[in-house]
Amino acid sequence: MTRTLTRRRFIRISAAAAGLGVLSPGYPVRAEIAPATWRGTMLGAVATMEIHDEDRSRAERLIALACAEARRLERLFSLYLDDSALVALNRTGILLDPAVEMVDLLSASQRYSTLTGGLFDVTVQPLWQLYAGHFARDDADPAGPAAAAIEAARARVGSSRLSISRDRIVMPKGMAVTLNGIAQGYVTDKVVELLRANGISHSLVDMGEARAIGSRPDGRPWDVGIADPDLVGRTKAVLPIIDRAVSTSGGYGCQFDPAARFNHLFDPRSGLCAQRYRSVTTVSRCATAADALSTAFSLMPEDQIRSLLPGADIDRVHLIDAAGRSVELSV
Repeated sequence: MTRTLTRRRFIRISAAAAGLGVLSPGYPVRAEIAPATWRGTMLGAVATMEIHDEDRSRAERLIALACAEARRLERLFSLYLDDSALVALNRTGILLDPAVEMVDLLSASQRYSTLTGGLFDVTVQPLWQLYAGHFARDDADPAGPAAAAIEAARARVGSSRLSISRDRIVMPKGMAVTLNGIAQGYVTDKVVELLRANGISHSLVDMGEARAIGSRPDGRPWDVGIADPDLVGRTKAVLPIIDRAVSTSGGYGCQFDPAARFNHLFDPRSGLCAQRYRSVTTVSRCATAADALSTAFSLMPEDQIRSLLPGADIDRVHLIDAAGRSVELSV
């Protein structure tokens, strides 16, 4: 998988078997009806949609509507579009009359921060900037940024210092927000809401995070393969899902240095990078929760993850530890 300096997902979806249809509620779909599909990029990740419906033209219209909605949200949450709302917030430290979705997503981010004892934190962008800038230099110290530089960046991290209300969002000077650990899940959820509201009951949506609407057309679960962190293209495990979202976080997706000692999963407490697991996969009813908590769980020991599951809206967690061993945790 190509490495980029954005948070990437490591999930391969096995879609419905060729030739199978899916049904509009209450009616069988003819086997020869192929799904309407779309593939592109969203928020720096590969994105796909597969919609099954008796009315092919309706399915194609819904793909167009869903893409338009996803692009609208991308213009709010992207770090890489110069005119996005997030870029404006990071540049000025304030957003007046923010979009309701920005308020909702930042409010959700603070709830996940509270739930995880601060391990999920959307204000770690100064750490990303520090590490990316350090390793972009030709003479970069392979040991990483200096301890003093890490501490200076870490001092600008802390989502509790974000002031969020319906009329404004404000943060102290020097802070910066990244939504790369939650926005893709949120956009996936919003696309699923749109499709459900228009009568779609069997579909697979991946706006950087995967979420299934219902089952496969024949009633079987969708198969979600967890990538092997050591070999691109190989599947480490397969998770069957129906009406669930799946998210995977792993440091191997964005490594700053050739030795793979430094990655994009930052511990807000220390300013250092996650090393505990090769990957963490979460399964939830909600792609937003799966996205945020796969990030936070990357920094937690197994017993702490297990203790949070009952109140975290996470059905199960699949860990691949530093030695390559797979561990399953469930509620």
